Amino acid sequence: MNRTRESSARPASPELVIITGLSGSGKGTVLKCLEDLGYYSVDNLPIDLIPKFAELTKASPGISQAALVVDIREGEGLQRFPEIYERIRRKIRTTLLFLEADDETLMRRYSETRRPHPLGTERSVARSIKAERQALAPIRALADHIVSTSKFNVHELRDIIAEKFRGEREQSKLLVYVTSFGYRYGVPPDSDLVFDVRFLPNPNYIPQFKKLSGRHPSVARYIRSFPQTTEFIQRISDLLVYLIPHYISEGKSYLTIAFGCTGGQHRSVMIADEMRKRLARFGFKVKATHRDIAKAASA
Repeated sequence: MNRTRESSARPASPELVIITGLSGSGKGTVLKCLEDLGYYSVDNLPIDLIPKFAELTKASPGISQAALVVDIREGEGLQRFPEIYERIRRKIRTTLLFLEADDETLMRRYSETRRPHPLGTERSVARSIKAERQALAPIRALADHIVSTSKFNVHELRDIIAEKFRGEREQSKLLVYVTSFGYRYGVPPDSDLVFDVRFLPNPNYIPQFKKLSGRHPSVARYIRSFPQTTEFIQRISDLLVYLIPHYISEGKSYLTIAFGCTGGQHRSVMIADEMRKRLARFGFKVKATHRDIAKAASA
């Protein structure tokens, strides 16, 4: 158990945050962030002790904010969590935060850290991830907040959590992720808004552009030369500038806007970069990523 200094902004009533989700999705980072915010933090508390921990959080004058992690390490006892969660939330203000990431990201993280999956080494990491998703599905369905950490580094994830639990709502604090993708590789599952730009002329059919990307000035000029490109960019940027403040007022901490073309190499890349520049000029904190640009270039 770890105890930190009390936060300067105390909640009106005792609060318990339960962090759960897939192994490798960043639960430890989130717990450490809440600890830094003044939450009394516990990692991997046995599930049968959660009700007692909730009672102590509610009754103790020195602890009004607490956070704990419960995950697949609990084993078969995890099946009792939904019933326990429903019971404790009637007694104390409780937030269930579920973290996840796509399979490719989780596989990469396990490869980089060389750590075994909690479900053991008898099966592949890919099969363990699939089994874990299935086991946690009933808990995911109960979550108050589901955060996909695939596109976040450690610092960005900490920012997201800090803003959510500090209750900050400033426009500059919303993180906007603009991403390009290729439809042949599937729509990014964590997209909030998806725009199909396959109606624009395709540079892939022009030999000198085929191996380049939408980030190349010549390709970008070609795509921008068509009137429908100019009109689309203006209409969508106007729409987003209108929508984003409404997402902020609803308490959203990050927004993912995806632009897709056939291969994710030319049109979607150019549009995503242009949208990032436009939203940044309006004062939003924006990051552009290009999910499939390398795949398309090597195909």
